[in-house]
Amino acid sequence: MDGSGHGIETLAALTARDAGMVGCRQCTRVWPIGTEVCGLCGSSLESRDRTSLQRVFAWWLVGLLFYIPANLYPMLITRTMGRESDATIVGGVIELAQYGAWGVAFIVFFASVVIPVGKFIAIAYLAMVVRRPHGHKPRNLLHLFELVEWIGRWSMIDVFVVAILVALVQFNLIATINPGIAAVSFALSVVFTMLSAMSFDSRRIWDEIEIISEESSK
Repeated sequence: MDGSGHGIETLAALTARDAGMVGCRQCTRVWPIGTEVCGLCGSSLESRDRTSLQRVFAWWLVGLLFYIPANLYPMLITRTMGRESDATIVGGVIELAQYGAWGVAFIVFFASVVIPVGKFIAIAYLAMVVRRPHGHKPRNLLHLFELVEWIGRWSMIDVFVVAILVALVQFNLIATINPGIAAVSFALSVVFTMLSAMSFDSRRIWDEIEIISEESSK
């Protein structure tokens, strides 16, 4: 607290590495630096994952490549009384809106377009930021990373809906619903995006804030 009564945020942070310790990413137990294996869960210990960003960008790029056909090819192939029709993700949203199902259309659009695109942008942003010293608050970056991880568990909603429809609507010649190539592409895109987020070493966020603190104190 300064003389005017306003709080002053301190950028300096004591990390485990500065304290001569290394934390286990599996059980969060802290051990003296130099310890190679966690004595509690048996996981290998490393102060920083040196290949983290390479794996982040590799999985991110593969996920993006699969997301493109997921939007270009049909998600569902419907056969009704001998007639066949298909719809892409965006096409399905437009059809739902035309039928007046605005709520469902918004949910599908949000889960299939907004969330995946937002995850791509957020992961790339985090990976680019921690590569060099930055002026961002580490707490905000950490919250963004936690949000990406939390959203990951809901990313398969579209795939689950397709699976349920395929299982329920199978009336032979009357009506059948089969998944299109976009369903497989979308599922793979989600998996690779989740692997990209899991590869990110969030401890690097605090390394950058340490650099800023040292420069600001000079």
